[in-house]
Amino acid sequence: MEQNPSRKILVHSCCAPCSGAILEYLVQHGVHPVVFFSNSNIVPSAEYDKRYGEILRYARLLGLEIVNDEYDHASWRCAIRGWEGEPERGRRCLACFRFRLERAAKYASEHDFDVLTTTLASSRWKDLSQVDEAGEWACSLFPGVTWWGRNWRKGGLQQRRSEIICEQQFYNQNYCGCEFSFRSSE
Repeated sequence: MEQNPSRKILVHSCCAPCSGAILEYLVQHGVHPVVFFSNSNIVPSAEYDKRYGEILRYARLLGLEIVNDEYDHASWRCAIRGWEGEPERGRRCLACFRFRLERAAKYASEHDFDVLTTTLASSRWKDLSQVDEAGEWACSLFPGVTWWGRNWRKGGLQQRRSEIICEQQFYNQNYCGCEFSFRSSE
């Protein structure tokens, strides 16, 4: 899988544990994406900073550029309004993915990226059809940005994900990031 030099890839990253195997795989196959950390869903801010610190450390280890999107929890709350009581993998999650991937697609469009994908598709806790629906929708708003929907759990990547978490001693959170998923994890 060699990167076409005329194609720039932006990888939306939700966290280091979900990103580890994907980023390693891409680099091993000659693809050097830019990592986009856009996660206004995460609370509290100390949790956000911890997760950003972990992906920043790993991106630097791989020699990848990383962009930290503006944190805007209030706007995220507006985007999911009405879905607060939904269970995990419910309509709140789809609204959350749309919010985050729209920001990523906008950044991609403004910075001449051709392709967008996300590490959300590596988590067994996420509904892949929701991730793809949100990614397709977000990219449709920005002509020139193509959604790369992929099941990043296959091809040994799920096992490698677990190995990298141990090797890198990543902080591995037990909830998605929002206050609603935190309540579900308790």
